[in-house]
Amino acid sequence: MGKKRKKTGNHRGLQVVTLCISTSMVLILLGMVVFSVLSARNLSAYVKENLTLTMILGEDMTTPEARKLCQDLGKKPYIHHLNFISKEQALQEQSREMGTDPSEFAGFNPFLGSIEVQLKADYANSDSIRWISKQLRKYPKISDLTYPQVLMDSVNSNLKKINLVLLVLAVLLTFVSFSLINNTVRLGVYARRFSIHTMKLVGASWGFIRRPFMRNAVLTGLLAAIIAIAVLAGGIYLLYSYEPDVMTVITWDVLAITGGAVLLFGIIITTLCSYFSVNKFLKMKASELYKI
Repeated sequence: MGKKRKKTGNHRGLQVVTLCISTSMVLILLGMVVFSVLSARNLSAYVKENLTLTMILGEDMTTPEARKLCQDLGKKPYIHHLNFISKEQALQEQSREMGTDPSEFAGFNPFLGSIEVQLKADYANSDSIRWISKQLRKYPKISDLTYPQVLMDSVNSNLKKINLVLLVLAVLLTFVSFSLINNTVRLGVYARRFSIHTMKLVGASWGFIRRPFMRNAVLTGLLAAIIAIAVLAGGIYLLYSYEPDVMTVITWDVLAITGGAVLLFGIIITTLCSYFSVNKFLKMKASELYKI
């Protein structure tokens, strides 16, 4: 009798370990998808906010006037960052790149001052930029305004395609994750189907029968989620060690949402799967248990 109980206990322990490992692997996959989607969103914003519109200032605009213009522009809701380049600074940069001072040949500074404008990500699209460029051209002493229209259109088009692919992939993998965890949980409940039927025969209520299964499901989901989060954290740390600049895209919000999603999904999905699986066997008669 003791050996039989020990064998049964070992068998159930193995089932729990198998369920935990299987669920952890699925949650790692799901966490990678959530992490990729959120990181892609931040990468999209980062790329858009680094596209530059250049306002060429008129010859008669003084440096104090240009700085006052920068202060006014900084209050606009669509401005992310401004960088004023004076005529003197432009001359120094060009002289450094060319290895010679152009003003020595021309007899005057041939360069104009400029303001480099970087827009917020929500405004970095063709329609918004056309409207913004019209507004910026209305300022006095602005001789010209240039921006990489083709590059912006290409960036926006490619980012939309990437986001669409990631969204479809996230939906598909969520469905696959649910199916895999559901099958794993169902196998664990299936092995105890006769115990469920025995409890029914002695008059136990359905809620009483479900309770230990639900408790085990929550604990298993929690443990699997912790393992998955630890693996994902290790992978992100290795990525950071290899390329520290990646943290401009991987923010704390991304890490928190990814960890929270893995934790919630692990608990909720194992609990739901256990609930439906136990109910399935509760509804079966004894004769039906032998046919499955």
